[in-house]
Amino acid sequence: MFDVRNKGWILALLAFAQLIIAIDYTIVFVAVPTIGQELGFAPYNLQWVVSGYAVPFGGLLLLGGRMSDLLGRRRMFIAGLLLYGVASLAGGLATNPGLLIGSRAVQGFGGAILAPATLSLIGTLFAEGKERNRAFSIWGAAGGSGMALGSLLGGVLTQSFGWPAVFFVNVPLAVIGVGAALVLLPRASGARNRRRFDVPGAVTATAGITSVVFALVQGPATGWGAASVVAAAVGVVLLLAFVRIEQRSADPLLPLGLLAQRNLRMGVIVITLFAATLGPLLYFETVYFQDVHGYSALQTGLAYLLPTVAIFVGANLGGRIATRIGLHRTLGASLVLAALGAGLLGITLSTTASYGVLVPALLILGLGQGSAFTTMYAAASTGVAPEYQGIGSGLASTGNQVGNAVGLAILVAIASQATTGRTGEALRTATTNGLRQAVLISAAAVLLTAALTLTTTRPRSSSPLNPEGATR
Repeated sequence: MFDVRNKGWILALLAFAQLIIAIDYTIVFVAVPTIGQELGFAPYNLQWVVSGYAVPFGGLLLLGGRMSDLLGRRRMFIAGLLLYGVASLAGGLATNPGLLIGSRAVQGFGGAILAPATLSLIGTLFAEGKERNRAFSIWGAAGGSGMALGSLLGGVLTQSFGWPAVFFVNVPLAVIGVGAALVLLPRASGARNRRRFDVPGAVTATAGITSVVFALVQGPATGWGAASVVAAAVGVVLLLAFVRIEQRSADPLLPLGLLAQRNLRMGVIVITLFAATLGPLLYFETVYFQDVHGYSALQTGLAYLLPTVAIFVGANLGGRIATRIGLHRTLGASLVLAALGAGLLGITLSTTASYGVLVPALLILGLGQGSAFTTMYAAASTGVAPEYQGIGSGLASTGNQVGNAVGLAILVAIASQATTGRTGEALRTATTNGLRQAVLISAAAVLLTAALTLTTTRPRSSSPLNPEGATR
């Protein structure tokens, strides 16, 4: 563990970076219809305003995590922010769909570098236990509330200044982050120049995960045609090849011994299930506000104010409670609370329900989500050796992205199955019924995830991985 001064300022910077990542993931949601109209997107291509970011982000996280371990976390943190700033500027200046999608892809690459660098800096600069729990609380508060805040900010900016503002806002934020990183982050944070870079592993992992994520994102949007099926099949074959390459590599991209570390393994599983069940709810809430109740972009953004506050509070409480009763118990209890909130939300959804009727459910859901978001990442990092925090963080973040894509694909199919061919009031009713069914299924799945977390035997001790990939 590094002897680092100014940890408070460093933590503020890392939380700020996570806030940028989280905001950028959702800030375009409410702006998508306006972007489609003004740039002339075809209806079947409009979803790539979101997917153009999600696919490279999910596919490159494992590579980004290993780059942090080998090339230095400080360097990758700065590189990720620079890519964000440049790509955001290009996105705001885009005059056609191709340029915008291209800029979103570069943003996704920047996020895939920045996210694991941020996580691994927390894992190496803050001592395991109370100090790291507190750090993850603040990081989680920024990330969890940032996704809801992104929808609010997207609505305000789109309605007040036009859709380019949702991209331009990232530019000064990135500049501030780079400047602070140059001053605050220690230079010795994880560079491992003596290790070789596993090029075959990097190529197969990146191509395989990207293909799978592409299929999961494209399938629900345009149907499970030949392109999606082929992409999924190619992705699976490449990932199998990746496992074989890692077994034979002297210096693998992903040391398979890491998966023997129970905290990391269970953390990735829980993170994936969390993303698959609770991740799509923000999308469903946006559909409900806009398509069922006709909220404007600004009204939709304002509707997320209370959930944002609840997530922020929950994330801060999660770290404090975990220090007292343990990460696993706190995580399990948080998931139970989130499941109760999601269940209450599903029950209260209707074509006539006012926003006030939804408030209790949104607050309970937000508190549970925020606390779970904090503790599941803290649990996943526990016991992982400092030199593998980058790849461990990349693995956890990949689980989040893949889980979100899988969950969205399944739940959107469930929610939309009865809406085909309907219009007017019949469409509103069918949309509401479909959303209610999807949210209730999500709530049940979250309860199962909580049960898995609470019944899993905690390891007697945390065993960091040695450089050769075997547990000590």
